[in-house]
Amino acid sequence: MIKVSDVVKHFDDFQVLKSMSLHVRKGTIYGLIGPNGAGKTTIINHINGVMQPESGSITVDGVQVYENEKVKQKILNISDDWFYFSTYTIKQMAEFYKDIYPQFNTDRYEKLKEVFKLNEKKQIRKMSKGQKKQVAFWLCLSAMPEVLILDEPLDGLDPVMRKQVLNLVIADVADRELTVLVSSHNLRELEDICDWVGIIHDGKLIAEKPLDDIKGGVCKYQVSFKEDKSDFLNSIDGLLSITNTGSVYNLIIKGDADANYKILKDASPILLERVSLTLEEVFIYELGGLGYDFKNIIF
Repeated sequence: MIKVSDVVKHFDDFQVLKSMSLHVRKGTIYGLIGPNGAGKTTIINHINGVMQPESGSITVDGVQVYENEKVKQKILNISDDWFYFSTYTIKQMAEFYKDIYPQFNTDRYEKLKEVFKLNEKKQIRKMSKGQKKQVAFWLCLSAMPEVLILDEPLDGLDPVMRKQVLNLVIADVADRELTVLVSSHNLRELEDICDWVGIIHDGKLIAEKPLDDIKGGVCKYQVSFKEDKSDFLNSIDGLLSITNTGSVYNLIIKGDADANYKILKDASPILLERVSLTLEEVFIYELGGLGYDFKNIIF
C-alpha cells in the first residue's frame, strides 16, 4: 500500500533521511518508532506529499504521492498540531472536508456525533486540546480515507476516549481494510494495536517486522548457577545486557530464542526462565546495540 524506497532528505547541511525505505501493507496497522530526531515526522511529511524527496520514491498503491491530488484525497493525517481554520466551527470544518474529500460520508459523520458528543456549532479554537483531537478523529474517520497517518495522535485524550478512538480505528481496519501508519512514543499503546513495527534510527530503518517477530528477536532470561559463570555468560553471541542480583543473572540476548535457551540449559543452571520483552524493552535494547548506554537499566 505505502512503499518508501531509498528516500534521501537534507535540511541545509544536515541529512535527515539516509536512503530510508519502509513498506506498509494494505489493511494493517504499522507502528513507526524511534528516538527524538530520528526522522519520523520528516518521513511522515513525505508520505503525506508535503515534502518532495531529493531522491528515491514514495508511492501509495503504486502511484507517486507528491503533487498528486487524487492520491492525497485517499490519505488523511492527524498530528499533534492538526490543522483547522481558526474561526471555524466543527460543522463548518466538516463542510470543508466534504469539498476536499469525495468519499466523505455524511451518515457516518452523524453517527460519530453520538460518540464524541461535542457541540458542532462551537468554534474549534475555543476547545481544549483533547476536544480538538476528538474533532480531528471525527472528521477524518468521516472522510473514509484509505490511508490514515497518525503522529502522536492520542495526546490530550483521556483514557476512556483513547480506548474509544482506537476501537474506531481498529474497526475500520477490520471492516474496510483501512491502512494505518502510526508514530508514537507510547509504545505500550502501540503494542496493543500494531501488526507491524518499524524502528527508525538516524534517518534509516534498522528493523521492520511483524510485531510478534520483532518481540521474539530479543528475549530476556533469568538464570542462576551453583558456580560463577560470568565469563561464559559474557561470551554468548548476541548478548545485549547482563545484570545480576546476587546469584541470579538477568540476560537480554538477541537472536533465536530457542537456540539461546538451549545454550543456557546446556550449562546446567539451577534456575532458568525465559521472559518475553515488551515492545518498549525491545526498542531500548535495539538502540542499545547502536551505541546508546542502557547498561544500568533493569527491567
